[in-house]
Amino acid sequence: MKKKIVFFDIDGTLLDHEKNLPDSTRKAVKTLQQNGVFVAIATGRAPFMFKYLREELDIDSYVSFNGQYVVFENKVIFQNPMNTEKLEDLLGIATKDGYPLVYLNEETMKANIEHHPFIEESMGSLKFIHPEVDEDFYRKKDIFQSLLFCKAEDEAKYIEEFKEDFHFIRWHPYSTDIIPKGGSKAEGIKQMISKLGFKLEDVYAFGDGLNDIEMLNAVGTGVAMGNAPDIVKQSADVITEDVGEDGLYKGLKSLNLI
Repeated sequence: MKKKIVFFDIDGTLLDHEKNLPDSTRKAVKTLQQNGVFVAIATGRAPFMFKYLREELDIDSYVSFNGQYVVFENKVIFQNPMNTEKLEDLLGIATKDGYPLVYLNEETMKANIEHHPFIEESMGSLKFIHPEVDEDFYRKKDIFQSLLFCKAEDEAKYIEEFKEDFHFIRWHPYSTDIIPKGGSKAEGIKQMISKLGFKLEDVYAFGDGLNDIEMLNAVGTGVAMGNAPDIVKQSADVITEDVGEDGLYKGLKSLNLI
């Protein structure tokens, strides 16, 4: 069998709408691995946020922080931290506007304020509690992703102000991911496959979110989940069923990967 690799998004792809792992998905991943196919995760989440999932599925390769921290078989092969001075500028503007921030590295996350309802609701949707406060965390550690908590209509000024430095990806009505300009899951995947010698036609990716569009376009075969918005489906080569209807399993079946 030719060397193949499949990248899976987490929320809405590996995990269903209730953040549970369907039995069909667990079976599909195990079958892929038995078939000699490399299996990797490609997510906007930080590594510590899906450690339990990697352990359950026996996956040790991943693209995290939307491409800023890439690991193959438990070895870090690419890192792209955010610019500390620009984070300082971001903090100044957000503080004046009354919007909080959360900073993430590979091990943990810290908020710049004690508590905010936007943080509580956004992080709660991922089943995480409000992070502890550490105002200086971004000065002490490499930060691979920051979260700005504001409504979508208030985001434009930040996108304009930091258009040369940051890329904004909204994932919740009250929160947006911020990563270095030019960063994406697609770029993280390119870093991995270039170092490891996979041919593009042997690279597959499954996703459902706005942060999956570049990834689906970049790989040999991009698969959109049935629960993906139309704009995501338009970037895919294949559209499978909803995640709640065994969409991941059925998509792999249709591609003769399992």
